[in-house]
Amino acid sequence: MHRRSLLALLVTAATLPAAAAQAGAVRYALDAARSTVAFEADFGPDKISGTMPVARADLAIDFDRVANSHVSVTLDATRAEASFPFAAQALRGPKVLDVFSFPSIAFQSTSVRGKAADALIEGALTIRGVTRPATFLATIFRQRGTEPGDLSRLTIRLVGSVQRSAFGATGWADMVGDEVRIEILARIDRAA
Repeated sequence: MHRRSLLALLVTAATLPAAAAQAGAVRYALDAARSTVAFEADFGPDKISGTMPVARADLAIDFDRVANSHVSVTLDATRAEASFPFAAQALRGPKVLDVFSFPSIAFQSTSVRGKAADALIEGALTIRGVTRPATFLATIFRQRGTEPGDLSRLTIRLVGSVQRSAFGATGWADMVGDEVRIEILARIDRAA
């Protein structure tokens, strides 16, 4: 993300704590067309980066008691893309994601801690049919063009990393690093 757009988001985030109190968890719908799931791993001295589309998402945010919030996301691994064609083909193949056998990746939160504008989300991540704990740092912002206190259109930025070997995605370990860094930028709208 560019520094200028991140700075604009940070300025916007400053008004979230002053927002009007919500009564319990508020459900949000993902705007998949305006959301991105990006990842990168080391490839020798270079990086391999890529994206993966969201197939489904279930989100609820409690601005008063963040522990009552939850997130469930399913990614379409069959449509994973990478920074060059060989990497995309290898990523989807049997030595890494094995999308023929495991077409999706899922995350289900188990706890949310912190504040509504900045929280730590712990949960269960399933890749290749293997489920392991995963943690993401979540930062929430009002979208550009919304008024202070308007929580109807938000952006959530989630960052974290996983060791691909923990999920059995060990192909090309001699060329590609084990750590996969993940950044999710989710645009959400309050559900009707």
